[in-house]
Amino acid sequence: MQKLSTMATFILALGLSGCAGLGGPPPALGEPRAALEAQKGRPTAIYPDGADTLLEYATGPYGQLTYMARIGPDGLLKSYEQVLTSEKYATIKVGVATKQDVLRAIGHPAETSFLPRQQLEVWSYRYKESGVWDSMMHVHFDQAGIVRMLMNGPDPMKEEHRGFFR
Repeated sequence: MQKLSTMATFILALGLSGCAGLGGPPPALGEPRAALEAQKGRPTAIYPDGADTLLEYATGPYGQLTYMARIGPDGLLKSYEQVLTSEKYATIKVGVATKQDVLRAIGHPAETSFLPRQQLEVWSYRYKESGVWDSMMHVHFDQAGIVRMLMNGPDPMKEEHRGFFR
């Protein structure tokens, strides 16, 4: 029984350590990229953005947080922000933004799907709308990879919304 308890404790600690990188205090602006990665771990994705580099720290596919760290050409942290927000979604310009623009703005989606009748690819992101409601933002792309529509609604994976989808 003791071995089972020890193993359960180890597994729980290992699982929680995967989340530990995003917790804690935010990194200090101006710190080197190596210090950021030592504190937050390896990024889930890296995107070039002009002379800067964006490091994505996502909690998906079921998480509601994605942090983007902007590293300047000098290798120092310029900004660090949680990007799955209504304000950030509002910066995505319909008819203009591309898939690469969306990746640099809000990172990888939690889910992807395809609407065959409309010929639209859909990237879906979980987030807390207004910091309260468990929601999903759906970004629709045409065949050329241009954003054609953004649509949000309740997150069907959350228990309080399941009644809406039965």
